[in-house]
This record gives sequence, structure tokens and C-alpha cells, in this order.
Amino acid sequence: MFYDHQAFAAAYEKAFARLTASQYQGIDQILGFVQIDPDVEDDRWVAYMLATIKHECANSFMPITEFGPDSYFAKYNAGTTLGGRLGNTQPGDGLRFKGRGYVQITGRANYLRLGQVLGIGKAFVDQPTAVLEPANAYRIMSAGMRLGLFTGKKLATYINDTGCDYVAARRIINGQDKADAIAAYATAFETILKRARLD
Repeated sequence: MFYDHQAFAAAYEKAFARLTASQYQGIDQILGFVQIDPDVEDDRWVAYMLATIKHECANSFMPITEFGPDSYFAKYNAGTTLGGRLGNTQPGDGLRFKGRGYVQITGRANYLRLGQVLGIGKAFVDQPTAVLEPANAYRIMSAGMRLGLFTGKKLATYINDTGCDYVAARRIINGQDKADAIAAYATAFETILKRARLD
């Protein structure tokens, strides 16, 4: 799928707000990744991915690191209940594997699993900040949302040939947290993408 990036940006500004240079760069990169992703062929999937990024990355459209002082991440350390769920096994894992990327993957187990799914083994465990590289962040998001690697829920469950439920699709990432707001973003993005579509 190919989109006119300038047309997309113009329509985005009419629907939301004027883009900064950094936001435009972020959107330009994401659309570029979509265009070479053989597993994404539905404007509505792209719309929901963009809506998720808009929310999770605080409108920056760039991969970000979870906010908070270093002490905040102690709750994810090995030996804690949360740390155990995240597969954190070594001292300092809570901080080392804090949320990063377009969808804020968290925990040693997720960093390992996503690297394995992408065919790069334990690269993200060895270098956690690599998930902030836009190409890696996109591949993580695409695979995770398509294959249900974040919560067990997949894009195709909610957005398919028989319907589209942007509100329920939030379960792909995080229960129903901010589901209505993200659904509204997705609805706007769907219109924008259809107007900017080139093929």
C-alpha cells in the first residue's frame, strides 16, 4: 500500500493539529514502513496502528521510553510480582527492560520473545535500547498487533472482512484503557489514509 505523505500530513492537520517537523518525520517514517510491510494490507489496520502510536507515544510519532525516575521501575525488578510476570530475572531488569518503542514493550521476556519472532534472537535483551530504533519499533508493533503477541488479541479479531470494532481493538494492547479516545483517532486516520492512498 502506498500513500501520498504530503496529502496525509495536510489531512492530518485539518483533523487534528499542525504538525511539527519532528512529528512529520515520524509519520513519514511510519508510512514508509507500512508501504514495505507485506503483512499489512488494510487501511483500517494502519489506522488503528497510527491511533495506537498517537496515544502511546504522546503525539510524537516517534518511539519513546516509558516515563519515570529510575526508582519507579523497581516495582518491575526480579523478585517482585510484576517483575515475575514480565520474566525479569536479574538485578536491575526493571529499569533495563522498561517500556520502549511505539507500543512500550516491557520486561525481559517480551524483549526476548519479540527478538526471536523477528529472527534476531536475543538482540533486544543484549541491547534493550535497540527497540527504540524506528524500524525495530515498527516491526515489533506490526508483529505484536497482527499475531497477538502483546495480550493474545489480534488485529484480525476486531478488524476484518465482516466488521471493524476500533473500541474493542484496544484489547490488543491494554484492555480498554482510553479505548474510546483511541477509536476516535482511528476513525479519523481511516478517512485520512483513504484520501491519501495512491494504489
